[in-house]
Amino acid sequence: MQITEKFLSLPISPAAPDFLDQVQRSQRFRISGDAVPIRFAVTKSHDGACECEVGILEGLGSDLAAGSLFEFRHRGRARNHGFNAVFMVPTGIGAEIGGHAGDATPVVRMLAGICDNLITHPNTVNASDLNEMTENTLYVEGSILTRFLMGTVGLGPVRSNRVLVIIDDHEDELFVNTAVNAVSAARASFGLDCPKVIKMEHPVRLSAQYAGSGRAAGRVENFAALYEILEKESGSFDAVAIASVIDVPLEYHEAYFDSGGKMVNPWGGVEALLTHAVSSLFNLPSAHSPMLENRDVADADVGIVEPRLAAESVSMAFLHCILKGLHRSPAIVTDPLEMTGGATLSAKDVSCLVIPEGCLGLPTLAALRQGIPVIAVRENTNLMKNDLSVLPWPKGRYFEVDNYLEAAGLMAAMRAGIDPATVRRPLAPTMVEKFTGVHHSTGDRHRAVD
Repeated sequence: MQITEKFLSLPISPAAPDFLDQVQRSQRFRISGDAVPIRFAVTKSHDGACECEVGILEGLGSDLAAGSLFEFRHRGRARNHGFNAVFMVPTGIGAEIGGHAGDATPVVRMLAGICDNLITHPNTVNASDLNEMTENTLYVEGSILTRFLMGTVGLGPVRSNRVLVIIDDHEDELFVNTAVNAVSAARASFGLDCPKVIKMEHPVRLSAQYAGSGRAAGRVENFAALYEILEKESGSFDAVAIASVIDVPLEYHEAYFDSGGKMVNPWGGVEALLTHAVSSLFNLPSAHSPMLENRDVADADVGIVEPRLAAESVSMAFLHCILKGLHRSPAIVTDPLEMTGGATLSAKDVSCLVIPEGCLGLPTLAALRQGIPVIAVRENTNLMKNDLSVLPWPKGRYFEVDNYLEAAGLMAAMRAGIDPATVRRPLAPTMVEKFTGVHHSTGDRHRAVD
């Protein structure tokens, strides 16, 4: 089994009223054999065509199945018992905020203060040895978050998860010991339940690459070995943390820290491919952290770095952030009956989606179809080249704001049930429209009765 990225050019206009349906049909004819799509992004769109990059899992075999990324179920009438927002910064797109080591965390903490629950994915809060998300932040793997908005899974509350940890049996014992010590520290400091740490003698191989759009992507090989472990340990854990070496050219390390945050983080894209595959196949929370390749990389003196990169420059294990996130990551609910009940959150419970401007993928398309308001933030610049305003949004369902402070104000208005336009000045005149219908005389009405 292996995971790669494939480029697709789809002859579809984003303005089409059935855009999601067309994407579903078009990708099906362009991905052959037993390949399963696990990640999808529209990197550039214009009238009549979309350039897409799709992560695909190959070699599954007919006896295995993955939750379909493109399956859609309409949520119907929204539930408004609480205010629950989804916050996303797609991994590997060079986002100005959230493109590095957990540097979207201040935004997460701010937006969580407005919500009953803020649902986000690991990329926004993973900061190596740090994870400062709030108690009402739900840490949900990216492909599961997509399926959640598509209406095919729900999120069930947990008190804690049994987190299985799988690591490379690194040739340098220093890095194995560092990973095990990170797990022990999590157990001692916040009470992590870790049934065991498994060392993979023949590890899954992750190679970081850049896609044609400039997005961080990559290739995953020997996935079958990881799959075998997860099958064997099934039932003994609720979430899985994976730590393994990511092959990147040595010069990337120095270039990344020297770039002052301008270089797209090369590691995150291939990590997302791996966890999308794991969570899609097993319907379990998962997250990945990189192990350093060797002591030369570990001993490199990068000096004082740009603040967004600092968390990575002070870590050896990079593992604590995902252990803390997975500790209380919600359970994945796939039973449609269970999704409708009690404390399980579903697409019905989503009050809005907050994304960087230009990000067009299944979460955005799902929100469009579900009638979920979308807030796009201009200040969070990135590599994606899409004009979201051309999508066929119903009135009052798409907002562009300059920054996350403005997004927070808009969310506060939504929560209070206030039309955002009424807190700005000038206040537009009240619309008055005269309706001229067909005039019926009394005689006409009598004749209709007769």
